[in-house]
Amino acid sequence: MPDDPATPAESFEASLDELEKVVKQLEAGDLPLERSLELFEKGMALSEACRKQLENAETRVEMLIRKDGKVQPEPFRPDKA
Repeated sequence: MPDDPATPAESFEASLDELEKVVKQLEAGDLPLERSLELFEKGMALSEACRKQLENAETRVEMLIRKDGKVQPEPFRPDKA
């Protein structure tokens, strides 16, 4: 269900686009309190999903290491934290 805050859009771009739509609706005002709360909750879930995706991307970038003068990807192993 696309309006369910527990199931944000799959890709980062889709999540960000949906978050922008939520923000515009909230900024426009003229919404009943309950609808504003629903949109706020959805926005928070989308924001969290985007944050997690950005953290994962940052981790992947940080895992590029220099070996013998070359940048080589290293497999992501979250248990090595």
